[in-house]
Amino acid sequence: MSILAPNSHILYRELHHREHQQQPHQQNWSNGCCSNAIKTCGFGFDRRKMDHRFKKIEKRDCKVAAFWDPSRPAFVELEPITDADHLDRILEQAKEASQPIIIDWMAAWCRKCIYLKPKLEKLAAEYDTKFKFYCVDVNNVPQALVKRGNISKMPTIQLWKDGEMQAEVIGGHKAWLVIEEVRQMIQNFI
Repeated sequence: MSILAPNSHILYRELHHREHQQQPHQQNWSNGCCSNAIKTCGFGFDRRKMDHRFKKIEKRDCKVAAFWDPSRPAFVELEPITDADHLDRILEQAKEASQPIIIDWMAAWCRKCIYLKPKLEKLAAEYDTKFKFYCVDVNNVPQALVKRGNISKMPTIQLWKDGEMQAEVIGGHKAWLVIEEVRQMIQNFI
């Protein structure tokens, strides 16, 4: 076999496709009775039972492909802010473009921050043209910058508009709930 797939449905699809190219389903005749031989993939899969599951997976894959736009990114990496001067330049650019920004205040050692960052990167891809997303690692920047953001807990996600902080979400709970709160905060300013 040329391909060993990590997902069982991909492995099944490959084997199913190869077998149907080689020979059709055969019937066994013995003692005057016909019995269809159970063909397995060699890994314990019974083709008769798996056929309807394969069709469902194929339908799902087609539906996903119909809604997937390859021109849009799946995620946008959060740009790091390094110091107060860098933040001032970013706020000035955002003010000129009249575009709000989102800043994720996090720490590299914070488990909730680590889980939240990829979800924020996906959210950044959704609002790619309307918002710019940034992150600040509070342990790698001067404390004056952390005081300027008025950060007491991490992760804290803030929305800045016209050079001032307008709203914030403090994320001490599950990441998907935090993302929903951030999405609601963004919707309030669109």
